Amino acid sequence: MSFTNRLQKLRQRLVEQEVDAILISQPENRRYLSGFDGSAGYLLITQQRAILATDYRYLEQAKKQVHDFEILQTTNTIGDWLPKLVAELNLKRLGFEAAYITFTQYRRLADILTQSQCLPIPTDKLADSLRAIKEAEEIELITKAVGITDSAFEYIQDIIYTGISEKEVAWELEKYLRQNGSETIPFDIIVASGPNSALPHAKPSSRTINSGEPIVIDIGARCIGYSSDLSRTICLGPADDIFNRVYDTVLGAQLAAIAMVKENMTGSEIDNVARTVIEEAGYGKAFGHALGHGIGLVPHEPPSLAPKSSEHLINGMVFTIEPGIYLTDWGGVRIEDVVVLEDGKAKVISKARKIQHDKWQ
Repeated sequence: MSFTNRLQKLRQRLVEQEVDAILISQPENRRYLSGFDGSAGYLLITQQRAILATDYRYLEQAKKQVHDFEILQTTNTIGDWLPKLVAELNLKRLGFEAAYITFTQYRRLADILTQSQCLPIPTDKLADSLRAIKEAEEIELITKAVGITDSAFEYIQDIIYTGISEKEVAWELEKYLRQNGSETIPFDIIVASGPNSALPHAKPSSRTINSGEPIVIDIGARCIGYSSDLSRTICLGPADDIFNRVYDTVLGAQLAAIAMVKENMTGSEIDNVARTVIEEAGYGKAFGHALGHGIGLVPHEPPSLAPKSSEHLINGMVFTIEPGIYLTDWGGVRIEDVVVLEDGKAKVISKARKIQHDKWQ
């Protein structure tokens, strides 16, 4: 991947922000800009230099993974090494990732920089917004991760049965994901049946799955750091009229949104397409979350497809479209696919069946 190109784009943003350098602490941004995926370290990036500061535990790893950065061995205490660099580089305005550090960390950083006569400048999503538009290699890795989750869903449909518990299904899925190429899963698996499926982020429980009730399954895989996200809702045995009506409404909302995605639409505009379908069916109050989110090194990243999102959709962005309806004491339905915006339209990457058995294709 072109780390040099990424650094060039970031440096242009530093000019726009009127800062001399930026201190990168968020692990995913550190990895995106340098290739280093260790769990500790900082990047210090100026217009002329790029430095990776990490401790002894990760030194050899950094030497193998990073090629466009100077590697500085440090202690775990930022005050031991940052002031020296600030002085050496003559920094007067240092940007930091405001959304990623705690107040305690900020106070420590501000104290260090004040003593060095350097002003700390909060920045918002400078690197995150770069990550929103994916390169071809990134899309390829996401597609591989999507393929693993597609396969896992097909696998679980063959072995799930009435009487099995939600926890047992979740464990079968996690085993399958790991045994078939996924790194550590990017988020906790959701398997929610019956009334539990009315909770959008339900945790798998010991509840046994019964015939005729909705079962929401939400899974993700990770391939060389890049994530996938897939939700399907199934029903074992005959589905009742409520299930069919709710399912058809959610599917209709999702398909309408996918068909209407165009480049330069805002996240709120495409969210409104799906939300209108659900509202016209009488379930508007039962769709309480956003339509979707970007996906990449983080399972949830820009862009946001939400009622108040002003972010514009641009070719190369990869995001989910996942409308849902959740009815207390009955259950819920969510259908989620990963799409890439290509040639101004949404190309669906997910291939898992949205309906089961001979009735559903």
